[in-house]
Amino acid sequence: MLRLVADENFNNDVVRGLLRQQPNLDIVRLQDMGLSGADDLTVLEWAATQGRMVVTHDVTTMTVYAYHRVAAGLSMPGVIAIGTAVAVAQAIDDLLLLAECSEEGEWAGRIVYVPLS
Repeated sequence: MLRLVADENFNNDVVRGLLRQQPNLDIVRLQDMGLSGADDLTVLEWAATQGRMVVTHDVTTMTVYAYHRVAAGLSMPGVIAIGTAVAVAQAIDDLLLLAECSEEGEWAGRIVYVPLS
């Protein structure tokens, strides 16, 4: 199962819904890790040191910095980018599918966009 970190501005309804359906899901929120206000570069570095994929609504700058990390040969466990227009239920379903059906490290260096279909 994947280890996830929700970006600071990620919809908490999605996080709560994920944990309601899968209480053992390994997801933390940046603000609970003492990283409130951290910039994208810091978030990606922290996620890399913790082996966690970043779940974010920031489909512009976070993804650009993630690609820069990969191009520079730096560790990047992956990013799951979910546009703000994606329904909460769809985001929950797709995140659970990714988390439960993926192996650790499978998405390293990659960005996954939700919705999946």
